[in-house]
Amino acid sequence: MGVKVEEKHFDEWMDLKKSLHNMNRLRLVHEGEIWWCAMGENVGIEINGKHKVYSRPVLVFKKLSRFGFMGIPLTSQFHEGNWYAPFVFQDKREIAALAQARVLSVARLYKRMGTMSDSDFKLIKSAFARLYLG
Repeated sequence: MGVKVEEKHFDEWMDLKKSLHNMNRLRLVHEGEIWWCAMGENVGIEINGKHKVYSRPVLVFKKLSRFGFMGIPLTSQFHEGNWYAPFVFQDKREIAALAQARVLSVARLYKRMGTMSDSDFKLIKSAFARLYLG
C-alpha cells in the first residue's frame, strides 16, 4: 500500500510565478506584519499556498532589505509540537509554522492584513529561538 500523493499544479503556479516576477512590485514591510503572500505550489512537506493565487498569510518575521524578508507561513489548522507557535490575530486562532520559515521576496505579497500584537510577536520570537537555537 503506497502513500497517497496529492495532485500538484506546478504548471499553473509557474505561470503565476513568472507574472509576479515581471510585475517587480515593491512593498514596504515591517516586522510583525501579516500579509497575504503567494507561497506557491511546493514539493513534499513544504507548505503550499491555497486557491488560484497559491497564497496564504505570512508573518514578516525579519526584514532583510527593501526587497526581501524572512517569513513564517501561518495556518489555521491545529498543530502541536515545538515547530508551531499559536497566537490570536483579529479574534482568530492562528498557528505560525516555524519550521517552514524562509526568505521571501516582497514581490510575492498581495495584501497587508495587519500587525500582530507586540506580546504575540515576542512569543513567536522566543519559540523560533528555542526551535533553531536550542
